[in-house]
Amino acid sequence: MRHDDFTTSPPRPSARRRTVFAAAGLACACLTLSGCGGDGGPAPGGAPSSAASAAPERSPASGPPAAPASGKPLSRGPLTGRTVVIDPGHNPGNRDHTREINSRVAIGTGRKECDTTGTATDAGYAEARFTLDVSRRLRTLLEERGAKVVLTQDGDRPYGPCIDERARIGNEAGADAVVSVHADGSARGNRGFHVILPAAVTGGGADTSEIVVPSRELGERIAGNFVRVTGSAPSNYIGGDTGLDTRKDLGGLNLSTVPKVFIECGNMRDPDDAALLTSADWRQKAALGIAEGVGSFLKR
Repeated sequence: MRHDDFTTSPPRPSARRRTVFAAAGLACACLTLSGCGGDGGPAPGGAPSSAASAAPERSPASGPPAAPASGKPLSRGPLTGRTVVIDPGHNPGNRDHTREINSRVAIGTGRKECDTTGTATDAGYAEARFTLDVSRRLRTLLEERGAKVVLTQDGDRPYGPCIDERARIGNEAGADAVVSVHADGSARGNRGFHVILPAAVTGGGADTSEIVVPSRELGERIAGNFVRVTGSAPSNYIGGDTGLDTRKDLGGLNLSTVPKVFIECGNMRDPDDAALLTSADWRQKAALGIAEGVGSFLKR
């Protein structure tokens, strides 16, 4: 993603990658913290997160503003009574609605574009396709555990929603947790995932003071489980090998009043990461890693 809602913060010096130890350490930290082992703009240092290679898929030209769930009766399980909002980043139709997505909305710390097109692999697999696929898999996993799941969009809108509406959907649902699913568009050689946490922001209609702490816990649990389930390492180019990054320039986080994080599942512009992101088997693991992190957070 490093685009969506986004003008990025200045690039940070990359810490030297310690793949095995960082991944193991983060997973162990999560397990210690939560007992989760048994629970289910330009990119920094790289290519712009552009629309040029977005996928050929199109969204239908009409549909409700948000898909509340799969429509199936809810199962009873460990997450019964909990509401999770999944926010699939971007929209396959954004590329056809540049005027609408370039309109600017307030994000608390300023104003930003309504949305962006997202990035894509060099072969043209669009982030917007990836995010929908992982989000749908994640919805199924969470509903099987009894959660009520709301998607901010399910390929049922011509574009968007705008970043302020994405936040509002989570708020109005009274979500116990919100996860925005993305993939990055950084430089070749930059690999791994990272989870973006909300910074303390007050003003301009934004107030994250009540969600900073629980959002960090949500992010830590997702990161630890993502390592454990997918085998992917934390980012080697952002987050100092922790897999965590805190930002105040994202409207989807600034405007949230419920615990919320973004996850960049990998770098679409790196061929090794792209091979994972385009694998259906790996995307299922990614969804499971996120689901187990969310489940661990909600059962704490």
